[in-house]
Amino acid sequence: MTQSMQDMLRSDMECEGLLECFHGLTALDRAVFETMVAADEAKTVDEIAEEVDRERSTAYRSVKRLEEAGFLTREQRTYDGGGYYHVFTPADPKEVADDMQRMLNDWYAKMGGLIGEFRDKYNETIEPQT
Repeated sequence: MTQSMQDMLRSDMECEGLLECFHGLTALDRAVFETMVAADEAKTVDEIAEEVDRERSTAYRSVKRLEEAGFLTREQRTYDGGGYYHVFTPADPKEVADDMQRMLNDWYAKMGGLIGEFRDKYNETIEPQT
């Protein structure tokens, strides 16, 4: 069910709710992000999957969403015998917060423009009677 702006403004939101609100992330994505923030070192997808008790493919999709949203960064590492693998770390929270602030500012400007269009459109059709 779609939530209205009025409903969202009335609800009690926690800062973690911004993950869902701004980026459309899931509860699993949130769990993966929290796991990564609590980690002492970079983790592979296999390690992340074990931490959140999910299949590797499910954890990988969550990691990809978080990476695309800018919440995780990927680093390539090389095996001693050749080949490579990736590890993930959480992005700098300040940069993530700054990005969300920019998104909010852009959204605010866009909504202001749409409200202006609404005002112009309906002010033309509903003129006060004299």
